[in-house]
Amino acid sequence: MARQRRQKDVSSSDIPLAHPDKSGPGPSRQTLLDLAAQRGLLDIETENRKPGKLPAGSVPLRDEQPIIGRFGEAVLWSSSLAMLHFTLDVLTQHQYAEVLSWPRVITQSLQAFGVILVFFYALHPHSVPAAYFPRIPSLLHQILFFASSVGSGCYLIHITNEYSYYAVLKQAPPLGVIWIWSVIELDLLWAVGSLLGCLAYLWLGGYSFM
Repeated sequence: MARQRRQKDVSSSDIPLAHPDKSGPGPSRQTLLDLAAQRGLLDIETENRKPGKLPAGSVPLRDEQPIIGRFGEAVLWSSSLAMLHFTLDVLTQHQYAEVLSWPRVITQSLQAFGVILVFFYALHPHSVPAAYFPRIPSLLHQILFFASSVGSGCYLIHITNEYSYYAVLKQAPPLGVIWIWSVIELDLLWAVGSLLGCLAYLWLGGYSFM
């Protein structure tokens, strides 16, 4: 009958305690980086990462399509500005105690939406160029909307103080939309300058908003 050997129980006291070897591999042993360098894999990666050169299959950031296209952004902004026109129209009629004609207010807001959509699509800067309109340089864009902001703001101040209520009813809503849109399109310094110009016109003319 074969004699069975019984495995000796191993306790924690039988295991020697020691820190792991942190010296790293010996100089004679090759690492993965050494093997990759010998095969020239690191040279290919370095060549692909040179300035102005992208790895194969990657897409430059400037060629990536934005989440919302130019037309979609124009529709969203035009909808917001058309709702602003609707609000200003209602508030102006309430101010002069006019009976609201909802069909007329809605019709004018829809007309404003169509006009704003065309101009916003053509003039608002976007990473995707407009299909049928040339790209406007940044400086020219700022000058154009600065003049629009100052002109519409000053004229709105003028008509609310000099013209009859009927003229204000007709012209105040679109002028208010143009003024606000122009300020939105401007950079901060240009926008502050346009508002200061309107305040100067208000003060020099002795006008008020009340």
